Amino acid sequence: MSELIIYILATAVVSIGIGIAAGKVIFQKDFSKQESDAKDKAHLILKEAELKAETTKKDKQIEAKEHFLKLRTEFEDDSNKKKNLIIQNEQKIKQREQTLTKQIETNTRREAELDSLRENLSSQLEILTKRKEELEKLRNSQIHQLEKIANLTGEEAKAQLMDTIKEEARTEASSYIKRITDEAKMTATKDAKKIVIETLQRTATENAVENCVSIFNIESDDIKGKIIGREGRNIRALEAATGVEIIVDDTPEAIIISGFDPVRREVARLSLHRLVQDGRIHPARIEEVVAKTAKHLDDEIIEIGERTAIDLGIHGLHPELIRLVGRMRFRSSYGQNLLQHSREVAKLCATMASELGLNAKVAKRAGLLHDIGKVYPDEPELPHAILGMELAKKYKESPEICNAIGAHHDEIEMTGLISAIVQICDSISGARPGARREVMEQYIKRLKDLELLALSFDGVLKCYAIQAGRELRIMVDAENVSDDKAGMLSFDIAQKIEKEMQYPGQIKVTVIREMRAVNFAK
Repeated sequence: MSELIIYILATAVVSIGIGIAAGKVIFQKDFSKQESDAKDKAHLILKEAELKAETTKKDKQIEAKEHFLKLRTEFEDDSNKKKNLIIQNEQKIKQREQTLTKQIETNTRREAELDSLRENLSSQLEILTKRKEELEKLRNSQIHQLEKIANLTGEEAKAQLMDTIKEEARTEASSYIKRITDEAKMTATKDAKKIVIETLQRTATENAVENCVSIFNIESDDIKGKIIGREGRNIRALEAATGVEIIVDDTPEAIIISGFDPVRREVARLSLHRLVQDGRIHPARIEEVVAKTAKHLDDEIIEIGERTAIDLGIHGLHPELIRLVGRMRFRSSYGQNLLQHSREVAKLCATMASELGLNAKVAKRAGLLHDIGKVYPDEPELPHAILGMELAKKYKESPEICNAIGAHHDEIEMTGLISAIVQICDSISGARPGARREVMEQYIKRLKDLELLALSFDGVLKCYAIQAGRELRIMVDAENVSDDKAGMLSFDIAQKIEKEMQYPGQIKVTVIREMRAVNFAK
């Protein structure tokens, strides 16, 4: 058994050895074959690569030759262009050289001519200098002879001549101004009168004259005792609360309310009306009613302003401007109700602006606002026109309207026709018969100032202010004032009145020159 196993093992070992030897031989044969095949493939690949490389090399050589030929062609074209440009520039330079040569020759010739002219001028200048010296000597000798003959020096004769020329020029200027003024009046006065008359005819108005007192009517005099109160406490409380003076006298069925502020007077009148209707009159009730009335009046002022703006077709006013317009209802100027005056000026401005082809809405707006400075509650130390202009600027009104407000009394210079229209319509409204009244002292003072202004001019003998100050009649010395000078004197006086005085409407200046010859038969 063991021998069998050993035999089997030996047989297996021999078989394995034989198999290994046979496999080695077979592997060597296969490897040789594969190596031969690989060498053949590598040889083929190398040949193909050499062929491709040769083909690529030839292609690149052809491309390089083509690119070289292209570059050479471009270079030759560029060189030809530059060569042509150089040739053209050389030709231009040659032409310029020829032109410059000609100019140099011309300049040389002109210099020679100028040298000859200089020599001629020098000789002529010497001759003129000698002649000037001779003429100066001759002139001095003639002046000396004339001074001996006239017994006047040259300066004195010159002064007399200048005075004569000035007087002649002044006379001629006066005549010229008069002629031009007359020619302008022939057309301008007629057209202006037509526009003003049509404007006035188309604007209806009421003439309202207010005093510094208001009348409160009562049903019977028994109510006066209630208003006065015990020991006068009710009337004192009412005066303290409203700031007006309550006058209870023997006037039947009437109580007088006195005060310079129309708003205060209206508050007092309405408060009295409520107290009398209620019947309860005592200091505490008086203060309560006055406070409510003042609040109600403020609302009424705003309502009046809004209604005025709507009636006139004016939109976009600032609320504070509307309040100031409403306050005009309770303010008067020279006895003329300020709101009525402003409404009238607004209508006149709109009509006149339409006649002249201007913006009627702007003119109407400026006319309504022109006196708002009079109702400003703080009342600073400024003319009402300037204050009104500042308020208009503050509340974003246009520069045209601001200038019209500030210039309607000539405090500032006018910058547009609307300003002139507002000034004219303000004068028209104030100059209506019965529209305004002046304090007697102011009226008399204005007339005296007019006469004194005219008497300050040379040659004026007498002066009279007539027709309520609407005409100034002046008598002049006939010996010292000629006809032409009389016309100039009238113009100068009118100009000075415009610059220095304030007055409603216009003033006619009449200069009268009389020549009287008096003899006595004996």
